[in-house]
Amino acid sequence: MTELGTFNKLMVIKKTTCGVYLDGQEFGEILLPHKHIPEKCTMGDIIEVFLYRNAQNEVSATTKRPHAMVGEFALMTVVSVVSIGAFLDWDLPKDLFVPVSEQKPPMVEGMSYIVYVYRDERTNRIAASSHIDRYLDKQPAVYREKQAVDLLIAYETELGYRAIINNAHWGVVYKNEVFQPLQRGQRIQGFIKKLRPDGKIDLCLQKQGYSVVDESSEKILQALKDKGGFIPVTDKSSPDTIYGMFGVSKKTYKKAIGALYKKRVITIGKDGIQLVTM
Repeated sequence: MTELGTFNKLMVIKKTTCGVYLDGQEFGEILLPHKHIPEKCTMGDIIEVFLYRNAQNEVSATTKRPHAMVGEFALMTVVSVVSIGAFLDWDLPKDLFVPVSEQKPPMVEGMSYIVYVYRDERTNRIAASSHIDRYLDKQPAVYREKQAVDLLIAYETELGYRAIINNAHWGVVYKNEVFQPLQRGQRIQGFIKKLRPDGKIDLCLQKQGYSVVDESSEKILQALKDKGGFIPVTDKSSPDTIYGMFGVSKKTYKKAIGALYKKRVITIGKDGIQLVTM
């Protein structure tokens, strides 16, 4: 079944001066313009394309990925506002429509909003909504602790950052566990830290457990070798300094250098860590 608002694998059935036509099944023949045609494309090839309606309300194909597909959330900017709704830039030739009823709060031209992209069941047209909670999964989360997940940073709070997990649930990354710049609308991998009895989900941006310490130890050893055997970073250094050099939290760094010290691979001084020469 061919669906609008997502990627479909369609067959090339005709070549023209404008591009190639794809078998859109119930949508008929769909034009894929020259600029989107893969190299060495021939009749019968299967091409993965995103389908949407253009300004003439015709079904169009592109190999370009928009900011979000149907079923996904993303941060998008309002390019114009009219009496019946607003239009968002979703990186396709035709802007994405947001009906007035799907705006919370009323949208303003030039402002950016986290929105959900959906397919209207009545009209089969693609639209967006800023009623985030309306489109999140109402069923209890079935994640497991330490599971890797995809996050969309929605906004900052006093506690940290609220993020949408796998386009389905809310979660929180606490400020004291963030060691890198985070921006609203940023997509980033995270991990389930804790599933609370009340259904709330705590997140972290780094793996947990001994395997992380082993990986961090390897990073530190390599950095020491690259720096001639000494690095002026101690367990008293700031979290930002540690993350900037090793990409780990201060807690993980302290465990890693502790493990290396016990193995007598390094010495720990007041001014930094030193690689032991054998």
